[in-house]
Amino acid sequence: MSEITEDCLLGGRVSLVQPAKGHRAGTDAVLLAAAAPAKAGDRVLDVGAATGAVGLMVAAREKGAHLAFVERDPDLAELCRRNCRANGVEAEIFVVDLLDKGSRHAAGLHPESADVVLTNPPFLEEGQARISPDRGRAAAHALPSGGLEAWLRTCLSLLKPKGRLVLIHRADKMAECLEGLNGPLGGIALRFVHPSADKPAIRVLISGTKGSRAPLQILPPLILNGPDGRFTPEAQALHQGQADLL
Repeated sequence: MSEITEDCLLGGRVSLVQPAKGHRAGTDAVLLAAAAPAKAGDRVLDVGAATGAVGLMVAAREKGAHLAFVERDPDLAELCRRNCRANGVEAEIFVVDLLDKGSRHAAGLHPESADVVLTNPPFLEEGQARISPDRGRAAAHALPSGGLEAWLRTCLSLLKPKGRLVLIHRADKMAECLEGLNGPLGGIALRFVHPSADKPAIRVLISGTKGSRAPLQILPPLILNGPDGRFTPEAQALHQGQADLL
């Protein structure tokens, strides 16, 4: 494991050790956690968890939720364990490749076992772009060809009927995400994330309910930065854990 840093999220409510280089938790993780519809008693899966930032922020917001983390990199999973201990969170940690059905079953990661699934899938697929030479960054950012659909289908398979899925991805991948979710997920809501009011969206938050027949909704956009380049009041409140995106 390379050098690690000690960081804080939600205004210091969550402490996080994570690699100094490679994939690091930031605004995407904050927004995904803020959009999580978790309540007391829910089993919440943080899929592709890395060091556990999303799930730990959910735990800070809803003390009664039961957290589980899914991460294939053993080094990151060990940091996730460390972070859970540091934050006083009891959780299951599955060190498995999400796309390997055999390893999922062997580890006890069963279908229809989660009330809420949260995921920030890797943004790239093999052949789409130059992959980082950094092993950790490459693993976090790249899937095999056709992997996004397989990732999303697997996330849906882990949801109970009427369970909720929330994901964040690049805005230009919205169509591919919706194709991967087509069928089992309904009541889909889209919220686009813009770096500033005059710039195109860079991220999209997609949420929905398994088995719902409700129509698709496009929610008001989230603007991250004002004209001065600083967080808008809403974005600042989200980063401090003082607002949500439900």
